[in-house]
Amino acid sequence: MTISDETITPGNWMSVLRHDVPASLVVFLVAVPLSLGVAVASGAPVAAGLVAAVVGGVVAGALGGSVVQVSGPAAGLSLVVAELVHTYGWRATCAITVMAGLLQLALGGLKVARAALGVSPAVVHGMLAGVGVVIALSQLHIVLGGSPRRSALENVLELPAQILDNHTHAVMIGVLTIGVLLVWGRIPRLRAVPAPLAALMIATLTAAVSGWDLTKVDLQGGFASVQGPVMPQGDWHAIAGAVLLVALLAGVESLLTCVASNRLHDGPRADLDRDLTAQGVANMVSGALGGLPVAGVVVRTTTNARAGARTRWSSVLHGVWVLLFTALFAWMIALIPLEALAALLLFIGVQMVNLGHVRNLHNHREVPVYFVTMAGVVLIGLAEGVAIGLGLAALLALRRLAWVSVDVRPTGERRWRVVVTGSLTFLGVPRLTEALRGIPAGAAVELDLHLDFMDNAAFEALHAWRLEHERTGGVIDVDEPHAEWYSAAINGVRLFPARIPPRHDRWWLPWAYRRRSRSLATAGSYAVIGADGGKHDDISMLCEPQGVPDLLEGTREFQRRTAPMVRPVLHRMARKQSPSHLFITCADSRIVPNIITASGPGDLFTLRNIGNLVPRAGAVPADDSVAATIEYAVKVLGVRTITVCGHSGCGAMAALLGEVPDLPALRSWLRHGRQSLARFVAAEPHDDDTGPLDRLCRINVIQQLDNLRTHPFVDTLVQAGKLELTGLYFDIGAARVHVLEQERFTPVPELRTG
Repeated sequence: MTISDETITPGNWMSVLRHDVPASLVVFLVAVPLSLGVAVASGAPVAAGLVAAVVGGVVAGALGGSVVQVSGPAAGLSLVVAELVHTYGWRATCAITVMAGLLQLALGGLKVARAALGVSPAVVHGMLAGVGVVIALSQLHIVLGGSPRRSALENVLELPAQILDNHTHAVMIGVLTIGVLLVWGRIPRLRAVPAPLAALMIATLTAAVSGWDLTKVDLQGGFASVQGPVMPQGDWHAIAGAVLLVALLAGVESLLTCVASNRLHDGPRADLDRDLTAQGVANMVSGALGGLPVAGVVVRTTTNARAGARTRWSSVLHGVWVLLFTALFAWMIALIPLEALAALLLFIGVQMVNLGHVRNLHNHREVPVYFVTMAGVVLIGLAEGVAIGLGLAALLALRRLAWVSVDVRPTGERRWRVVVTGSLTFLGVPRLTEALRGIPAGAAVELDLHLDFMDNAAFEALHAWRLEHERTGGVIDVDEPHAEWYSAAINGVRLFPARIPPRHDRWWLPWAYRRRSRSLATAGSYAVIGADGGKHDDISMLCEPQGVPDLLEGTREFQRRTAPMVRPVLHRMARKQSPSHLFITCADSRIVPNIITASGPGDLFTLRNIGNLVPRAGAVPADDSVAATIEYAVKVLGVRTITVCGHSGCGAMAALLGEVPDLPALRSWLRHGRQSLARFVAAEPHDDDTGPLDRLCRINVIQQLDNLRTHPFVDTLVQAGKLELTGLYFDIGAARVHVLEQERFTPVPELRTG
């Protein structure tokens, strides 16, 4: 059974009892100590953390957008809450939580949840790491038996003196708690009990048995001790900023956890707008009841999914268990040493500095954002650190968007090549003009523009340089393999980056098409600098050969664009070839084997002749060339497949059906097609017959496969299963390949994606 988002019915009660109830108990055991710790770190009443755990489980769990996400008090918000408590008092902080929930509810109704995913993960992880450092530094003082200071810097400065003071019992219980947390998860038999719960239980029992003088958690009165909200007093601008900060931080953390929860199960995908709305309702309820702000929490969500939860009932039930436990066993919580809770928080704070995130960010060059955000949170404050991180992330994004590379190098005597890559904007104009200044006057220049954007300032600078260079006798060949920003600007065409389809490489186009494309691309510039001083309306004059033979022009284009890409591959196979296929096809100029098979260098050992004919063994006139090719491919190269590929409209087959041209060599060669002609005469037309010529072209492929088996060494390998013979037929007009199956050709199915 997969995860379900449906309400409970008699048919799935057993699944809930089997999967969700046990998972809820595991999450409950994790949630209680973490909720107590977050409350202590926030400077709030301890019961406020338990209230938030109950509300996060019952309200956010029932209404949330993910079936496995668990919400509750989050360590990432503890710094904000602690500052609010210090500034406005606890009950006013509850009112701010209510207003933050109302804002989240409004944002969820406006369907803006996905906008939160636009926040750089480097900022979020850096913020959490900074919060972790601050929590660890403050709680370390409690573990050492002292009191934390107001700022992280003060905590660092006071730490040496705190270490020198003798606080034996506090230090011992803290070391014991951390030791259990480190060791517990490494013992397989003990993993059934969550490490935080085990650490607090062992620390509490040890303190009770030893009679150590330690501070206990203050939970007198349980939930009854929690007071409701009151309106905050002070500057309303600051209060509104606090509401916005709580709403955004809690919302972003919840939504990122919600997205991450999708990777933990195979059930319904998370609904982010629904989740943001649910978090808003939960924060309104939690604040009204005197609880901490609520957010989706990664640790509890991961625990829930790994424990086998399948519906949202696991989250709801975990909140119920927290409620019952607090109502019935509040006296047990009051036995927990505060130093043990501080050690738990110290451990959690250190874990929040996740080096795995740093490694992931390193691959995307976002590590500076992470560390700057973390440093800002630690040294200045949470809001300020996040703002600095967002600013740096925006600057780096702008830098990447405006990145441009200009490579200028000589390629021969008075020949230069310029490759411009990236986004060519006014920011890149100084680099571009500086690089172009080094090209001597009168030189021939190959200008390759690999651009995804070009603004007007960059176009003006580039075009002005081109006009000046050509005025002094230079020649410039502009090539834009991707999007034609330069040529569009010359012709006054407005381009929209998001609407420009990817432009395919043009190596497969015939020379005439590429020559015309180049002429069209530069037509505007010719209109500007033409000798007659006017605009050329007849573009055909630009499509004539420019004095460079097509073959040499093609090799020049290969050397410039294709050779750098295939050179490593060809270098590895320079001394040896190991093709997998012998490909026999027609010499027709419209058939390019590497195109219709999407193959590269070293894949096909190709034999081409008029009509893709394979003379039979012992045929007269003999043809040693074809036989030698087959022998070499099979016996020396060890190919395992021989493919005969025919095509529509074959001139050789047309000659067999009509009058063979008065060409002695061709007339002699076409004698090897007589068996195909005889087979054609004897065959019955099929329902899908496209005419006599194409039917003969298909039959000819089948006959040539039979001719192959007249060669003994081929037939022996085929019978032994060591060699396979296949037939293909290429419909030129439809650009469609057909494969031979049981004497019939069927189109090769297209691979559909999406």
